[in-house]
Amino acid sequence: MSSFDTRHRTATIDGLEVFYRESGHPDSPTLVLLHGFPSSSHMFRNLIAELADEFHVIAPDHIGFGRSAMPTVDEFDYSFDRLAEITDQLLDRLGIDRFALYIQDYGAPIGLRIAAKHPDRITALITQSGNAYREGFTPFWDVLFAHAQNRAEHEPAVRELLELDATRWQYTHGVPADRLDRIAPETWLTDQAGLDRPGNKEIQLQLFWDYQFNLDGYPAFQEYFRTHRPPTLVAWGRGDEIFGPAGAEAFATDLPDAEIHLLDAGHFALETHGQEIADLIRDFLRRNL
Repeated sequence: MSSFDTRHRTATIDGLEVFYRESGHPDSPTLVLLHGFPSSSHMFRNLIAELADEFHVIAPDHIGFGRSAMPTVDEFDYSFDRLAEITDQLLDRLGIDRFALYIQDYGAPIGLRIAAKHPDRITALITQSGNAYREGFTPFWDVLFAHAQNRAEHEPAVRELLELDATRWQYTHGVPADRLDRIAPETWLTDQAGLDRPGNKEIQLQLFWDYQFNLDGYPAFQEYFRTHRPPTLVAWGRGDEIFGPAGAEAFATDLPDAEIHLLDAGHFALETHGQEIADLIRDFLRRNL
């Protein structure tokens, strides 16, 4: 366990406050952690503490999430292109020009945009339910892709994904019964508090709609994999019914040396398999950095 304290900081990017957690010595190899929906850098709190003795760890909150700024949908372009631009600028501001990248859920299309743009900056990739292939999509996505084609008709069904039962489901579904007691209730309650802020559901609906354009970026992401062959670790919940295990196995298509581990976990595998994932990361980065 690391003896480094986590620092909680903000930087102003394009006039917006971006919150981030940071720990470890700045001279150590850097690992950037990008969270998914509907979470925040809070999901990495234990992983940061576990790895900071050996790595310089940075975990930002995306705009509209966690403690970062939350402008309305009329004030900010809530698109994955724009979220990637903000994150890219944050890393520049912090002087982070070489780093390993941990991507989960929404963090994948954000982080892979950055990796494809700056391939020489990426020392390694770690993906935990961070999809880059169409094979990863499950029936969970049917209503979201229908919403992308007809927002008005399908918005009521999609809004149900923003309520407490759905948020709790993301944490507990696919988790073996003997591991459920490892999930702290404040995880989904913290996420739901963020979703319940006035105006946040409209932000999430916009990002749900914009997600369709991430699939257009998959060919570029996959070309990045083939051309640059970043060392890649896949640590994925076998029981994840949002991005299924086929999405994990698909990385071997373009990255035949990828180290793929299917864990007996769900979508937020860090909550139930945090120590196992930390051990995998430590071993992987020691061998590849």
